[in-house]
Amino acid sequence: MMGCLPTKQVGRSTHSLNPREAVALAAETSCENVDLPDFVNIATGTPFTVNEVEALYDLFRKLSNSIIKDGLIHKEEFHLALFRNKKTNLFVDRVFDLFDQKGNGVIEFDEFVRSLSVFHPDAPEEQKAGFAFKLYDLRQTGFIERHELKEMVLALLDESDLNITSDAVEMIVDRGPHHDIPKFCDSLRSQRSRHGCLT
Repeated sequence: MMGCLPTKQVGRSTHSLNPREAVALAAETSCENVDLPDFVNIATGTPFTVNEVEALYDLFRKLSNSIIKDGLIHKEEFHLALFRNKKTNLFVDRVFDLFDQKGNGVIEFDEFVRSLSVFHPDAPEEQKAGFAFKLYDLRQTGFIERHELKEMVLALLDESDLNITSDAVEMIVDRGPHHDIPKFCDSLRSQRSRHGCLT
């Protein structure tokens, strides 16, 4: 490929470019194959439009280069993005683990988009309920056990400014969903019909 400069020679990683910059770089270097995500393919199977996926790519680039500039979101970057700190927190760790669908310790762009799609208003309720259930099912047994719910409540309180007594925590946990996925989904559906939203 004469006239095509590898990205290393240009001195900029395509992961640090927005889509317009990458196209300009390709034109400058006469390269036809610039390492950009396939926005159309990634949008397929999600409620996101291609334009929304492109916008998510800008967000992903900012997050993935906030500490380690490698175009991947590491757990520390995820913590920083959600809570503006890098301290360990069970809630953030669980969300990170659910986003890290390949289980390789980092979040790649396609995983980021597909995981965020569960929060889209047009995502199916069963998908939302399944994500929430997996979040609380810490030991992946198919059941949310009382101690798992308590651990998550304490982790969430640790990140908030709320000071709740241990008695209040116990009351929250006692009223929580200690059951399997179908019952959990039924609980969420009944909540939605009563309150008009899925929480």
